[in-house]
Amino acid sequence: MKYVFIAGLFAALASGAYADPIEGLWQTEPDDGAFAYVDIAPCGQYFCGTITRTFKAGAEYASKNIGKQIVQDMAAQGGGKYRGKVFRPSNGKTYTGKITVQGKAMAMSGCVAGGLICAKQNWVKIQ
Repeated sequence: MKYVFIAGLFAALASGAYADPIEGLWQTEPDDGAFAYVDIAPCGQYFCGTITRTFKAGAEYASKNIGKQIVQDMAAQGGGKYRGKVFRPSNGKTYTGKITVQGKAMAMSGCVAGGLICAKQNWVKIQ
């Protein structure tokens, strides 16, 4: 009986208590009048984020972007920092991206064309 309790305790700890800070549901900053909820989870050795819900003018709507992976191949660098790619649906560009997570705040930046065109967003963790 003691072994079952210990095994259950380890399973509970492994299933969420030690989740990476980037994992969870995030709300994007508005972009072209719309914002989204993005679920970030492990994908292989990286982290990826998929749009789960979209909102415009404060109301939820069925965007063609639901289900699109916009955070791609984010590799943990330590200290709440990540590097990978970010897809921006409003312009169809994929940026070389950097993310910094501090608590429930995420600062994201990305560039294309060798750093000539860059964009930034701040996201808030909602779950």
